[in-house]
Amino acid sequence: MLEDLHWLGIAWDEGPDVGGIYGPYSQSERREHYLWTWRRLLELGFLYPCTCSRKELQGIAQAPHEGSSGKVWQRLTRARMEQDEGPMYPGTCRPAAGARELADRYKTPAGVNWRFRVPDGRAVEFEDGYCGMQRFVAGEDFGDFPVWRRDDVPAYQLAVVVDDESMKITEAVRGADLLLSTARQILLYEALEWVAPQWYHCPLVLDERGERLAKRHDALAIRTLRELGRSPEEVRGET
Repeated sequence: MLEDLHWLGIAWDEGPDVGGIYGPYSQSERREHYLWTWRRLLELGFLYPCTCSRKELQGIAQAPHEGSSGKVWQRLTRARMEQDEGPMYPGTCRPAAGARELADRYKTPAGVNWRFRVPDGRAVEFEDGYCGMQRFVAGEDFGDFPVWRRDDVPAYQLAVVVDDESMKITEAVRGADLLLSTARQILLYEALEWVAPQWYHCPLVLDERGERLAKRHDALAIRTLRELGRSPEEVRGET
């Protein structure tokens, strides 16, 4: 991946191959950062253990929902959420109230899934640099989301927030299919009393069927274009 990006003409000032003052940059070397954050959220009463399997949750029917405007990135962000984390969690394992005492019972996150309890009805709003003002409602557009997996690996939502905070990221630039994830991550920033970065969600490159280019769909990759003899300028759309 790094080789392909260099070939494409993209350079960076810090990272796993060039170093920098906010390393380490490989998530496999940052476990202590994630564990500290999991413990902190648990002590604050935001987390609870979930024993529901992915297979059990896949059977949950969800009504179609595209947000207030139904724009393409809102449809894609919901599809991305369901592909990566399953349908919106129905709260099967959610305790009736916050459970700060769980911090005394659990010393490690291994063995169960851990979910962040969202404040139902809370509207999460943010200004996006490309997509404009965004609004998602906790408990309607998204439910309690995983922050740690039962195989003892931090989930995406927690890992990216911890990384961006510790690496002093001031602007997060990524695909528009992650708009809904941003709403969830904002709740993590608020729970931890951290300052969230500014957001810029780029439109996606889609195939002829309107699907985002993704490895799971065996989509066209930069490496494939290289092997076909395309130049970096062609791939960047400059010719």
